Amino acid sequence: MADSSPATLITLPELVRLQADARALKLPSVKPVRSRQAGLRQSRQKGRGMTFSEVRQYQPGDDIRSIDWRVTARRQAPHTKLYEEERERPVLLIVDLGPTLFFASAGAYKQVRGAQVAALLAWLALWAGDQVGGLVFNDRDLAVLRPARRRKSVLRLLDHLANHQHQGKTPPAPATDSSHGLDTALAEARRVTHTGSRVFIISDFMNITEQTTTLLGAMSRHNSVSAIRIQDPLEKALPSSGRFAVAGPDGPIWFDASNPRFQQAWQGKIDAHEQRLADCFRASGVASATLSTGEDPATALRLMLGPGGRIG
Repeated sequence: MADSSPATLITLPELVRLQADARALKLPSVKPVRSRQAGLRQSRQKGRGMTFSEVRQYQPGDDIRSIDWRVTARRQAPHTKLYEEERERPVLLIVDLGPTLFFASAGAYKQVRGAQVAALLAWLALWAGDQVGGLVFNDRDLAVLRPARRRKSVLRLLDHLANHQHQGKTPPAPATDSSHGLDTALAEARRVTHTGSRVFIISDFMNITEQTTTLLGAMSRHNSVSAIRIQDPLEKALPSSGRFAVAGPDGPIWFDASNPRFQQAWQGKIDAHEQRLADCFRASGVASATLSTGEDPATALRLMLGPGGRIG
């Protein structure tokens, strides 16, 4: 009988082999769009480009170097030039491999699914002619790879994805501080991200703060930002009955799903977090999608990106 336990780790060779799955996605080509949520290939950007497209009223975040001063003087309101361009576009993958992602009740651990999605996006971006970079972090380390259009850069990113996963058989002990959490990674990403980048944040978003919304909002003002949330089925709802054990740093923690008080408390906690996360994404202007640990990441990613390579 085959072992149905969730996969806890994914190795570098397995991440490299995902390039075959990425090729099979066969995402549709992208037409020029006005939205900040553009796809991975051709985009109509604010700022300087190769082909003049049109003039429109200035919007916050536009490159001031593209202001059309003649139109601005004539209409007595700032107007900026838009350019249509096909060029290398930086794609930044921010990947959370912290302690809360060392968990799953089905399919594969959240850290595995996060690494798989990041690898698929990295291969897709490279083949689209874009620069690929990333930030990979857990509760103890943060690796920063500046975007570059080289296969070697993707392989370096995949190596960090493999090495930053928790390698043990038991959950990691909580860190003594949170200096390498999501907010730290987002703050660092702002420092290395070029205006007009395509940013994917891959996390379970279990540890968001008020600062998270501020950081996401600042990044989305000048970049196209999408959040890919990795979620386990137990984080949506408990089974209606049965006793279950969840592994912890100090051993298994048992709970009785048939206990109505426990069910109510659990659901209340889930609902509160869901509302907080929805408010965070809405306030920051970030598009979001969810991948379950029980889903095939390539299939889920095809649905997430949809026509035009856009999430949300």
